[in-house]
Amino acid sequence: MKKSRFSVLFGTVLMTAAITAACGESSDGGTADTGEGSGGGGSASQDLSLLTGGTGGTYYPLGGQIANIISDQTDANITPQTSGASAENMETLRAGEAELAFSQTDIAAYAIEGKEMFEGDPIDNIQAIASLYPETVQLVTTAKSGIKSVEDLEGKTVSVGAPGSGAYINAMQVLEIHGMSDKDIKAQNLSFDESTDGIQSGNIDAAFITAGTPTGAVEALSAQNDVVIIPIADDKIQELVEKYPYYAEDTVPSGTYKIKEDVKTVAVKAMLVASKDVDEDLVYEMTKALYENTDQITHAKGEFITPETALEGLGDMELHPGAAKYFEEAGVSK
Repeated sequence: MKKSRFSVLFGTVLMTAAITAACGESSDGGTADTGEGSGGGGSASQDLSLLTGGTGGTYYPLGGQIANIISDQTDANITPQTSGASAENMETLRAGEAELAFSQTDIAAYAIEGKEMFEGDPIDNIQAIASLYPETVQLVTTAKSGIKSVEDLEGKTVSVGAPGSGAYINAMQVLEIHGMSDKDIKAQNLSFDESTDGIQSGNIDAAFITAGTPTGAVEALSAQNDVVIIPIADDKIQELVEKYPYYAEDTVPSGTYKIKEDVKTVAVKAMLVASKDVDEDLVYEMTKALYENTDQITHAKGEFITPETALEGLGDMELHPGAAKYFEEAGVSK
């Protein structure tokens, strides 16, 4: 009986050692291939963070859909995160605390060139993946405010966007073209949700919101209020575009937020950026997955996400090599 017990014990020890060794290979060196990645590489999935914006804007819901597409089609596991949007996203990428981010094209350009809120302190570890859709500069108020023009903002309480946000820079530039500044208004630094809540409660009169239309926070406001989008006059649009060439004329169509007529304004572009440290092959696969599965995007801005327009508004920004490889294959160039 002693010999039998020893044999059983020895066999158990050998089996345990074998299992432990196998597990060790998988965890410390990644030599075990799970084959679970759906991107065809068969490698273990890579966890990446995608910085978006506030829940009341466009970045967050659209970012969730893009993250799902990429996670389903590649070996990347993308987690979207709420944030203070463009400028904050650039700083977070600088710090190495995320790998991917949404941004306005103008803010990404400022970050790379060391201008505006990045004055003298350029960010050198970010590259463009693609531009996505127009981000409309919307000056939002309600009929009861009596505000009908940008000039009517004088003396009013106006949200100019979260501190350091793209909306803030846009607001300052629109005011500048009209011979005004934040000194001519009672400026409030609020997020999109806070802005529309403030208009709803009567604490503020109007808000600058730069986002794809329709914007969730403004749609929520329009459910109980007669929303008004203040137009920018043609001559002012021309002045703005001439001085800041990353702007383009845009229109908020009638029916949006229940408005009865088209409203002329301007827009910049929303874009995706990546840290230079993200693997070239992985960025190639992510870019390909996005542009070959846009039919899975149900958000209204999905219709603008096409390879043909993916390099518009990027100017001199450097493309990530992985994205550049995809667009070269697709026959798309600046």
